Amino acid sequence: MAYTTINKGSSYFNTVLYTGTGSARTITGVGFQPDWVWVKDRTSSNYHYLYDVVRGNNLNLFTNESSAEANVTSGTNGGGIGSQASDGFTIVAGLINTNNINTNTNLYASWNWLANGAGVSNTSGTLTSTVSANTTAGFSIVSYTATSGVSSIGHGLGVAPSMIILKTRGQTGNWITGFSSIGWNKYTIMDEPNASVTDRRMFSPTAGTDPTSTLFWSDQAAIASAGTMIAYCFADVKGYSKFGSYTGNGNADGTFVYTGFKPSFILIKNSTSGLTNWNLVDTKRSTFNVVGPLLVPDNATAEQNFTFLDILSNGFKLRYTSDSNISGNTILYAAFAENPFVTSGGIPVTAR
Repeated sequence: MAYTTINKGSSYFNTVLYTGTGSARTITGVGFQPDWVWVKDRTSSNYHYLYDVVRGNNLNLFTNESSAEANVTSGTNGGGIGSQASDGFTIVAGLINTNNINTNTNLYASWNWLANGAGVSNTSGTLTSTVSANTTAGFSIVSYTATSGVSSIGHGLGVAPSMIILKTRGQTGNWITGFSSIGWNKYTIMDEPNASVTDRRMFSPTAGTDPTSTLFWSDQAAIASAGTMIAYCFADVKGYSKFGSYTGNGNADGTFVYTGFKPSFILIKNSTSGLTNWNLVDTKRSTFNVVGPLLVPDNATAEQNFTFLDILSNGFKLRYTSDSNISGNTILYAAFAENPFVTSGGIPVTAR
């Protein structure tokens, strides 16, 4: 059996950097038509902007805010992401300009994922969902209208998810994030720096309702009142993606985390300690070890430089002694590959 089915991670996930121009434009170079786009201003304190094809054109959410979905052409002065393009995405003006994600001369990062287009109806759960699922890459975008009670929702992955990010669309509500590695009876909030909370209602409302190969569950009363929801669901794919946790050692010669591939994107959050930010690194913004430039998904702050971690051919190694590596703490992570450790043809790859 081949080590991996994905030899080139950038066919399904790709980071594209660009410099703002101040005018509506199309960002290209992704290599595919992205179904989920996440953009952050590296230079200034502007929000993290998220677009996906299932929710539709001009509708953005913000990882650092619990606020409702915004139409950037009418409700956001500085514009935002408008739609997909064949090799990227469009930036549209708001009521005044495009400055939120296209200020002239500012530097930007965009992270782009491939799902499966606008989505199809999924009736596997007690609620009907609209699902755009890429089973090869272990990623699905799920939209549904929730009722006030406990419901099951079809996610379309074909395998049990390892991470789910859940957000109410039409009203204020936190970004509820669950990882199988710490148990579905816990959740972490992406728009806040808090530690994980034990509360079974978010993804596994009763014993025996952990997410399966077809469904996840939630108790809507614990999240927000009934209304439209969006979920981003991820499963481990050998040689391409990994979602898990590790234990910090509090040392600059930090914990090594085996992923089975050379990461190109790593998202990290301390699950044990409060007031520790989410941290995001990628190999386009930092092209050699030690990887340093951080962006913080729960905060609008500009890019920060730290001696953070090393990217290796088969994982990553922490070089930071605090937040992401506090001794004895459980740290969550999500990683996507630049290359697998060994290709489907049996060829090993090198470190940086």
